[in-house]
Amino acid sequence: MNEPTTNVLLIEDNPGDADLVRLRLVEGQSPVKVNCVNRLSDGLASLSRETPSLVLLDLNLPDSHGAETFRRLMEHSPNVPVVVLSGQDDEVLAMKAVHHGVQDYLVKGNISSKNLERAMRYAIERQALLRSLEIAQKQQLEFKNQFLSHVSHELRTPLTCIHQYVTLLLDGIAGPIPPDQADHLKVVLKSVNQLHAMIRDLLEATRAESGKMRVEPRCIALNELVQQAVAMLRPTANEKKVGLEIGLDQRLPLVHADPDRVLEVLINLADNAIKFTPPDGAVMIQANMVDADPGSVYISVSDTGRGIGPEAKALIFERLYQDPDSVDNNRSGLGLGLFISREIVRLHQGRIWVSSEPGQGSTFTFTLPVYSLAKLLAPVVTYQGHLRPSFVLLRIEITPLSNPPKGNWKDTRQQCHEIVSRCIYLDKDLALPPMGTSGTTETFFVVASTDVQRAGIMTTRVREQLDRVPDLKTKCTITITTVPVELLSAARTGPLPEQVQSLADCVSQMIFSNRERQQISTGKTTKDSN
Repeated sequence: MNEPTTNVLLIEDNPGDADLVRLRLVEGQSPVKVNCVNRLSDGLASLSRETPSLVLLDLNLPDSHGAETFRRLMEHSPNVPVVVLSGQDDEVLAMKAVHHGVQDYLVKGNISSKNLERAMRYAIERQALLRSLEIAQKQQLEFKNQFLSHVSHELRTPLTCIHQYVTLLLDGIAGPIPPDQADHLKVVLKSVNQLHAMIRDLLEATRAESGKMRVEPRCIALNELVQQAVAMLRPTANEKKVGLEIGLDQRLPLVHADPDRVLEVLINLADNAIKFTPPDGAVMIQANMVDADPGSVYISVSDTGRGIGPEAKALIFERLYQDPDSVDNNRSGLGLGLFISREIVRLHQGRIWVSSEPGQGSTFTFTLPVYSLAKLLAPVVTYQGHLRPSFVLLRIEITPLSNPPKGNWKDTRQQCHEIVSRCIYLDKDLALPPMGTSGTTETFFVVASTDVQRAGIMTTRVREQLDRVPDLKTKCTITITTVPVELLSAARTGPLPEQVQSLADCVSQMIFSNRERQQISTGKTTKDSN
C-alpha cells in the first residue's frame, strides 16, 4: 500500500538552507512534496490558498524576525503543525515557540534526514491529537451546558409552585397559621429563593460559556445605577451592621453600557463584599475617571473584610470556584457570580480585576466605556472635510398604554428602535443608542443631517413603518418631535474635530436639558402625535 505524500510548506529565505532541507527530506523514507517561499507574507498567502500537512519555518525572514515570525504564523493558521528551523540553539526562544503552539524546534546545523522526518511525523501526530482533544472538550462542554440548562429549566417549575403555595400560606389566604409555623415557612421561602438564584446563575453561566449572553448598551448615567444598587443592598448591610457608602467622581461622563447587566455586576460585587465583611466593617462603591485612560470609567467595590490570598486571586473569576478559606456560614452560592460578572464586563470591552491582601480587605474594580457622542457623529455629520450645513434632532417617544405594559415590553421597544434605525440615511443620519435606565416610557433620538422642513419626510417614514407593526397601537402611544440643532457661528470655525465636538455638546445639552425637554413637550417644535 502506497504511503500518502506529505505536503510541506517551507518558509526559508536562504537558498543554501532551503536546498539542504529539501535534500534531507528527499533522503527520508516518506514521500514528500515541498513548496518553498522566501517571505512570511508569501507563506501566509500560500496557507490561505491551501492547507499543507506541515510548515517548516525559518525565524529570520526579510519581512519578519524572531518570535514575531511564529506568532504571526500561529495567529493566521493555528491548526497547522509547525516545526521551527533556526540557526541558533536558543532554549528561551524554543520555549516561547512551544508556548505559542509550535510543535518542535530544530537547529539547522544538526538536522539529519532521520531526525527531521521524525520531528515532522511527531508534529503532525501531536497536532492531530490536540485537535481531537479540542473537539472532545468542546463536545463535552456543549453536553454539560445542555444538561445544566435542561435540569435548571426543569427545576424552575416545582420551585415556582413551592414559592407560590408558601407565599399563600404566609399571606393567610388559606387561613390563620401559628407564629412558630410562620417562622418555619419563612425559612422554606428563603431556601426556595436561594435555589431560584442558583438556577438563574447556572443558566446565565451556561449562556456565557456558549456565547449566547447578550448585552444591550444604552447611554446611561452611572450614578443612578450605583444609587439603585445601594438602595437594594442597604437592608442586607444594615442587618449585618456593615456600612455601605458611595463615592462618585464629579467628572463622571455618560457610559455606553447595558444598565441591567451593569446593575447585576454591581450587586454581585457589593453583595459579596457585604457577605465577607465582619460587623462594624464598611463597603465602599466608587466610580471615577483616571487621567491615563480617559475612554473608560473605573468602578470599584472595596471592603474591610478578610482579604484574598494569592492562590485564590488567580482563580477567583473562574466558573464554580470558591475560596476554600471562605467555607463557613457565608457560603451560600455556587461560585458563579464573579464568573458571570467577568463575562458581562468582557462583553462591554471592559476589564475586571481584584486587589487584595489577606486580612486587609479587597477591592474589585471593573471598567466601562465612556459614551462618546462626538465619535459616533463624526462619520455622518461631515462631508469632504467640512461640517454639514444643518442638523435636526428627532425625538421618538413610545409610552405604554397600561402599567405594567402589555406583552414583552422589552421586545416591543427593541423592535421600535430597530425600525427607527432602518428609516434613516446611514451616511447622513445617526440613530443614537437608547437613553436612560428606568421607567417604562422609551425615548429614541436621531441626529439627521437636514433641516426641519426635510425632516418631515423622515418623520412620515418613521410613522408609516411603526404603524405597520402588528398590535403596536394597542400597546403604546407614539410621539415624534423635531427641533433644529442651532450651532453658533464660532462652533463652525477651527479644526473639524472641534466642530464635531461642539455639535455633540449641543446635541447632548438638547437631550438632557430640562429647558429643551419642556420646549419639545409644550409644542414649540414640529410635532406629530398619535
